[in-house]
Amino acid sequence: MNHDGATPTGLPARELPALRLNLPALEHNVRLMAEWCRKRQVELCPHIKTTMTRPVVDRQMAAGAWGVTVATVRQAGIALGWGPRRLIIANQVIHRSDLAVVRRWLEQDPELELYCFVDSTTGLDLARSAMEGVRNPLRVLIDVGAQGGRTGVREVAAAYELGVAAAKASPGLLLAGVAGYEGIRPNRRDAATTADVDAHCRSAIEVFRKLTPAFETDRPLFSMGGSAFPDRVVHSLQGLPERADGRSVVPVLRSGCYVTHDHGTYEHVSPLPGLRAALTVRAVVLSTPEPGRAVVGAGKRELPYDAGLPVLVGAHDAQGAPRPAAEATARQIFDHHLVLTDTHGLRVGDEVDLGISHPCSAFDRWPDIAVVDDEGHLLDVWHPRFR
Repeated sequence: MNHDGATPTGLPARELPALRLNLPALEHNVRLMAEWCRKRQVELCPHIKTTMTRPVVDRQMAAGAWGVTVATVRQAGIALGWGPRRLIIANQVIHRSDLAVVRRWLEQDPELELYCFVDSTTGLDLARSAMEGVRNPLRVLIDVGAQGGRTGVREVAAAYELGVAAAKASPGLLLAGVAGYEGIRPNRRDAATTADVDAHCRSAIEVFRKLTPAFETDRPLFSMGGSAFPDRVVHSLQGLPERADGRSVVPVLRSGCYVTHDHGTYEHVSPLPGLRAALTVRAVVLSTPEPGRAVVGAGKRELPYDAGLPVLVGAHDAQGAPRPAAEATARQIFDHHLVLTDTHGLRVGDEVDLGISHPCSAFDRWPDIAVVDDEGHLLDVWHPRFR
């Protein structure tokens, strides 16, 4: 950082609003999750669609990540440019142009391990046609879904039949395992939700067991995702064989939001003790139009709001003096304004730090991230890359 207050990229250090990432907290979370997985003998293939920020991904890989997970072929192309050679596209890949891109990658790089989900015979046929004759096959995972959820085969018998069909596909495809997503359930820890999560995990394991003779790899994958219930996934692995017909089984978690955690949904549901919320948005109090009411200069374009409104985690005046007694509750959000009510100790010109909920809805709003230390000093500026 320059002594004149400019960032390493020449951006003004005081430009607000700003997404701020606490680097010590992020690095702590990376280490904590990596160690948690090692102790439980599961691989971590973090879902980097949360951040799509290379310095974050570099740290996850350096901590021992098995590979990376993405949501789209576009994201996979970006990730390949960052170095990982083992990727899971946690989605159906069925569009002709996407399949053509995937085929080109596999032909160009014989060391590339590329996995995608499949949940229909139509999708399987599209992939089979596109990959016919490719020497480095596209590895497919049978996607086991939940009633009322997103993608994924709903019935165990249908998932088994699809897996058998995948094993009979052309040499350009390889049946590599089974995947599911337990996080489709609400992020709550009540008994009913936990029971639904456990039931979904058991269904995926049942499909895996039935398909064991059909797997075409020495290391078939059993993969689940999410940062809300990784403990329930690990618990369910008791029903997974360590070896399948003499082949090593690889349990893979695809959690992503753990890396920054949050002040909302994951703070309340994550089973990992010690994770630190690493993201805040700093903004200015623009107006106090009524007693107990303040309007902040950040809104839907800057703040996630799909999993709850932000919370006030700190405030200081324009000269940097703390306002330890500041209190407020986020009540309403507009494009570039957040309305706070029940306010105490806030004045026009004050700067507030807002803790966010659901980090997946934060990074894509910002071309620049202010990376700070525990004291709030600017260390660097990082740039998410979603396109």
